[in-house]
Amino acid sequence: MTGTMTQPLLKRTDLLEARVPRYTSYPTAPHFHPGVTGEAFGEWLAHLPEGIPLSLYLHVPFCDTLCWFCGCHTKIVNTYSPLTSYLGYLAKEIDLVAEIVGPGHPVSHVHWGGGSPTMLTPDDVKKLAARLRSRFTFASDAEFAIEIDPRGLADEMIAALAEAGVNRASIGVQDCDEQVQKAINRIQPFEVTDSAVKRLRAAGIEALNIDLIYGLPYQTEARIARTIELAMSLEPNRFAVFGYAHVPHFKKHQNLIPTESLPNAEERLAQCELAHEILGSSGYTAIGLDHFARPDDTLAVAQREGRLARNFQGYTTDSAPALIGLGASSISALPQGYVQNLTEVPEWRKALGEGRLPVARGIALSDDDRLRRTIIERLMCDLEVNLDAIAAPFGKGARDFADELKALEPLAAQGLVARDGGRLSVPASARTAIRLVAAAFDTYLAKSNAVHAPAV
Repeated sequence: MTGTMTQPLLKRTDLLEARVPRYTSYPTAPHFHPGVTGEAFGEWLAHLPEGIPLSLYLHVPFCDTLCWFCGCHTKIVNTYSPLTSYLGYLAKEIDLVAEIVGPGHPVSHVHWGGGSPTMLTPDDVKKLAARLRSRFTFASDAEFAIEIDPRGLADEMIAALAEAGVNRASIGVQDCDEQVQKAINRIQPFEVTDSAVKRLRAAGIEALNIDLIYGLPYQTEARIARTIELAMSLEPNRFAVFGYAHVPHFKKHQNLIPTESLPNAEERLAQCELAHEILGSSGYTAIGLDHFARPDDTLAVAQREGRLARNFQGYTTDSAPALIGLGASSISALPQGYVQNLTEVPEWRKALGEGRLPVARGIALSDDDRLRRTIIERLMCDLEVNLDAIAAPFGKGARDFADELKALEPLAAQGLVARDGGRLSVPASARTAIRLVAAAFDTYLAKSNAVHAPAV
């Protein structure tokens, strides 16, 4: 989607209070259970079809300061010794998984997240990357992405990233306004971000993503517009524009953000609409729910060709059938199902010390799960789905989703989804409602006690 938008993303603000999953997986993480063990995960890994590509996600759950908006699994440390210990056990996990999987699986994507992976020393970055390359075979065109905190990003770190083979960086910005930054405990002058971008590009890391958030304390439309203006001056390849999820019952540190400082539902919607309008009218292609990319970026190309995918890192070009998570709290997505590692580092470390895969929980996929996962992913990626075509390999069709189609009628009445036989489509102007449409196909949602993020 390019060009100025001429109508609002949603027509009814009373839908904004709805809370539904982000659908980076299906079934979603609240439905994982301890019945999937390390032994089961090992069996799944050992029986991956020969030759299928792998994607590797590596989690570094440490930061040196706490951002009060953060919903990630991370710990604040003020010495390096916890990272040294963590890396030793991470090497054990890499070796253990590689031995089970065996050779013959090219790695097409690597993503390091956190926390702050750039808390590692430059030498440890190079050693960790070398370990991965020694145990797995990287495809010649593999994408190697890393999440970067530009605060304190030294030239030595940038050089280490380039030497390690990093070719895409996601840079956390969130908001450029000083009052907003103080309210979320993330002081990051724009000059710091600008310097990091220039030095990354000078080192040959030219594919850059910028992460922004709306719905933060003290944000206004004017401040959102100014932040996007500054961020666009960096000429990134991609933007991710997320809505802040205020869940202090789950992330206690979010209680440090005064509730009264947060924009209400209508203000969140206005901020979201404004971000979409500015980026869309500036030549960026809207990707799914909340990403934007230059038309020549691989993400935009994948969307045009119907190859766009969605996983725990958001929208991606990663089509590998097996995503293996490494590190505490990381999640693996395999053909057989999902597995999450132990979240607490001491428990994760103990399992690896005993030579066990550090699994906490997971879920095995049924055929119905696989069918609904495909429907939800296509909706989230393409804003449309052909129920008959997707369900046919399962011996089903649109006729088998009568209840779901009935549940979508109120959204259809508001112009948020259209039906043509077995085809469903969400207008580009209503893309913010896509999670509500996807939720109609989620058979687990009604049985869940989980509190999800607002739909917008």
